[in-house]
Formats: sequence, structure tokens, C-alpha cells
Amino acid sequence: MNRILIIEDNPDLAFGLRATLEIEGYEVEVASEGKQGLDLVGATHPDLIILDLMLPGMNGYQVLRTLRGDANETPVLILTARGEEADKVLGFRLGADDYVTKPFGRLELSARVGALLRRTSVVRQPIVEVEKFGGIEVYPASRTVLRGGDAVALTPKEFDLLLALIRRRGAVASRHELLREVWDHHAVVMTRTVDIHIAELRRKLEEDSSNPRHILTVWKAGYRLAT
Repeated sequence: MNRILIIEDNPDLAFGLRATLEIEGYEVEVASEGKQGLDLVGATHPDLIILDLMLPGMNGYQVLRTLRGDANETPVLILTARGEEADKVLGFRLGADDYVTKPFGRLELSARVGALLRRTSVVRQPIVEVEKFGGIEVYPASRTVLRGGDAVALTPKEFDLLLALIRRRGAVASRHELLREVWDHHAVVMTRTVDIHIAELRRKLEEDSSNPRHILTVWKAGYRLAT
């Protein structure tokens, strides 16, 4: 049984989310504050965290930054009333895996939760022991990336996106294909979801992110990886 931690200070919303997820068979814990949420992460080791950004005391961004700073790769679904693209970019940059803006439908949330859990629970067969391009080494089995011999911290979604490009061996992948493969959605999650993650991969892996040599845009088609 998958365990989900909800960090949400609105008691009515937290109650509704808990009831919905428990009906679907998940084990659910709830925290109303960021610090309490982090304590529960250490105590319960959840398989997924649903995190509100607007929390008293330690806000959601701080919680997310602390999690990823401690090398905790538990998938995080951000739940917030904020809808500005800058807020979404910051959330993804800090390591969020998906984003739902209030108000939302519970069926949509359940689908997102299920998709994230499937993506992180499936044991993928390694493509090969190591994939290389430029000065980058990618180890699929251990989900490790090295740049010039130094480890690069990628979020789970960034790593999955990188693998999706590697698997195509230079072929173009459309945004819709990447959304389906990496986010397990059959419709556009957010217009710039793929673009935001590609930008982060370039920032972390390319020598010059503004003039990439490997993670390339194919005009009106998508992206491809040039080795």
C-alpha cells in the first residue's frame, strides 16, 4: 500500500483530500505546517508528498528546498492557489514533479497521484550500463548523472525526461510524446511543462545553456538529443 503525506493547512481541504485518497486505498498522513510535514517525512517515509505552497511558518518552497537539499527524492505534487508561470518555474526548479492549481477536480488530482506513483515505482531496465554525450555520463540503473566526473543533482522528472531523449537515439520527440511518456498524461498538463524541464536540463548539463550543443530544439517539432 502506497503511503501519501499531505502538507496542507486548510483543514477542510486536507480532510477532503485524505478521504478521497483513502477511499482509493492509499495510506494517508496529514501535516498542517511545513516543519511538521518534514518531521513526518522522516518518520513515515511516504511514497508521495502533496504539498501546499502557502503554509504558515515554513512555506512550501522552503519545505521543497529542504527535502531536495537533503537528497530526498520522494515525488512531490505541488497544490496551490498560485497560477503564475514564475511560481511554477520556481517549484519545478526546486524539485517539484507535478503541479495542480486550485480549484481542481478530485478526479484530476487522483489521476496525477496515480501517474506519479506509477512512474516512481516501475523498475526500469537500464538502457546500457552507461550512456555518454559530451562530458556527461548517465547511469540509468542507479539514476546517476556525472558532468566532468562530478555528480549532477537532477529531479526525478528531469532524469526521466533525459532518459526519454536518450532512448530515441537522436530522433525527435514531440512535447506531447514527452508529456505522455514522462508525466503519463494524455493531454497537455501545462503548456510549458516540457520547456521548463528542458531549460533546467540545459542549465545543469550544457556548457552554455543559451547555445546548447546536445539538448536541441527542433523547430515546430520538439526536442532531440545530439551526442
